[in-house]
Formats: sequence, structure tokens, C-alpha cells
Amino acid sequence: QAKLTQTKGRYKEMLSAMKRAEQRIEPVLKPLRDQVLYLKHNLNAQALAAIKGELVKVDAQVDQLVRDMNRSIAEADKFIQSMEKESD
Repeated sequence: QAKLTQTKGRYKEMLSAMKRAEQRIEPVLKPLRDQVLYLKHNLNAQALAAIKGELVKVDAQVDQLVRDMNRSIAEADKFIQSMEKESD
């Protein structure tokens, strides 16, 4: 029973980390999609100059998203490894 409770706790931690990462995906992708759409309609030098600042911001958001996703992946790996150790 204690193992089950412990496993459930670790699973909840892993799931929570994954959900936090998932919630950060859309806020990063939305401006990126908007910029892609804008470029499709206005691909010229002036448009490229106008979005240069936005690109820096989106790039920073993507970097943060990658860090969050890596943390979630590490949490999932940790959970899986603990499950494998318990089954030995």
C-alpha cells in the first residue's frame, strides 16, 4: 500500500510538470503563428524589419518552453526509472 501511495505521488508530480509545460506551449505558438501568417501576406523588407523585435521575444519564449519541456521530460524519466527499480 505504501508503494502504491508513493508511486501515485510521483505520478502526480510528473503529471503536474507535464501539464505546466503544456500550458506554456500555446502562448508561445500563438504569436509565432500570427507572425507566420503576417509574413505570408506581407513578405517584404519592411515587414521583416517590423517583426525583428518580435522575433527576439518569441525566441526567448521558445527557449523557456524548451527548458520547461526538458524539465517535464526529466520528471517523466525519473518516474519511469523509479517504476523500473521497484519492479526489479
